[in-house]
Amino acid sequence: MTDQVLTTVNGAPVADDSNSISAGERGSLTFDNFRMMEKLAHFNRERIPERVVHARGSGAYGVFELSRDLSDYTIADFLRGAGKTTEVFLRFSTVGGGQDSSDYARDPRGFAVKFYTQQGNWDMVGNNTPVFFIRDPIKFPDFVHSQKKNPQTNLPDPAAMYEFWANHPQSLHQMTILMSDRGIPYSHRHMNGYSSHTLSFWNAAGQRFWVKWHFKTNQGIKTLTDADAAGLPPFGAQQDLVDAIDRGEFPSWTANVQIMTEEEAESYSVNPFDLTKIWPHSDFPLIEIGQLTLNRNVENYFAETEQAAFSPSNLVPGIGASPDKVLQARLFAYPDAHRYRVGANHHQLPVNAPRCPVNHYQRDGAMAGTACPFSHSDNQGSAVNFYPNDRQSAGAPVPDSSVAEPPMPILEDAWIKAYDSSADDNFSQAGDLYRLMSEDQKNQLINNIAGGLSQAEASVRQRMLAQFAKADADYADRVQNALERANQVDNDYRRSA
Repeated sequence: MTDQVLTTVNGAPVADDSNSISAGERGSLTFDNFRMMEKLAHFNRERIPERVVHARGSGAYGVFELSRDLSDYTIADFLRGAGKTTEVFLRFSTVGGGQDSSDYARDPRGFAVKFYTQQGNWDMVGNNTPVFFIRDPIKFPDFVHSQKKNPQTNLPDPAAMYEFWANHPQSLHQMTILMSDRGIPYSHRHMNGYSSHTLSFWNAAGQRFWVKWHFKTNQGIKTLTDADAAGLPPFGAQQDLVDAIDRGEFPSWTANVQIMTEEEAESYSVNPFDLTKIWPHSDFPLIEIGQLTLNRNVENYFAETEQAAFSPSNLVPGIGASPDKVLQARLFAYPDAHRYRVGANHHQLPVNAPRCPVNHYQRDGAMAGTACPFSHSDNQGSAVNFYPNDRQSAGAPVPDSSVAEPPMPILEDAWIKAYDSSADDNFSQAGDLYRLMSEDQKNQLINNIAGGLSQAEASVRQRMLAQFAKADADYADRVQNALERANQVDNDYRRSA
């Protein structure tokens, strides 16, 4: 096999890649070391800003196979016709930690799926939990700041976490999940994925349906305790995913949806667009619709997993948003984050590029015309770059009214103002979840809470205990007893020291 010629980035052959040019054997380097400068300059820029959240991720390609035709509910092409297959890319992630954090942190897990459909990419950007900590996006930066490291010490700060939760009872449901046995998944393969948000379908008749997505792991739920996790390598979940796929043990999930009509939403006792609430399966059963299987690892982690850009605004005809306030904010925030991190043309990178024809009037910006087999590699050349124009007969893109989304209903007479939701029921579903737990699960939950809550101020502890009591009296009593035991252990330690 003939060796390839080493070149500079502009394609010129390199004569020597081991020795810089200097003024004499021991002299200073000269300014014409442009090959060395090229290497160092690129090296200085090898890292793009990491994600503020979901920084540590693992990804793989696979396929989604539809088993149940959903034509009655949606015009989305990939959901019509049982047996249809769609290529996907799935990225798992921890939420709070940076790239240097552990795969086994007690933290929610991102579960983001990019469906490369024939009508464009649809991104289901969810988590491994069916709810989240907040229902109003204005609190998201505050929430994330409270979960990050202390700004002075740069150390984990459980007291700040509980201080936020004490001030925002809407977090109790998700916090209960996080501190339960499901707070640390055994691997990416052994956890569920959820849209968490309510999305929408609409069919050819213009009827809209509200939808929640559930991906149930076929490998079974497996979790770790804090003690288990402490003995594992920080990259263990990444290695587990890569190795499983390399062995041919392709992880898979059963895809389900819950569907609610517009009429049901108007009269349902729970706000169907509240991200801190579930829809009980007894009211809206899971409908199995297909299988998602991962069968191919990435070739280059940075080019694919790190630069994969998911956004809830990547929608396709037949799938829409909902009045979920956090979702509404993410429609803006996610693509804005990608424009900052990766660039205005991040969608042209192969991992992000649609697998169908792309025709629009957007031009220029950094990296315009990125070489990609699925997108324009010439910045769309000399084609007309505005709409409307007088050259439509020449094949310039025009809108297609047949895929128009039906009007979204306003579910109540309302004034435009800031609405305070603090009086909402933040406790019933957390209590329902607690009562479903086994004795072992309850013990894990209580001990996990006490470990962090014991570090918080007394006022924070009291407010959290009040929240637990509203969810379930036994919940509060057990946490109170665990806190007293932790305090006794701390006092004994101080005396012995």
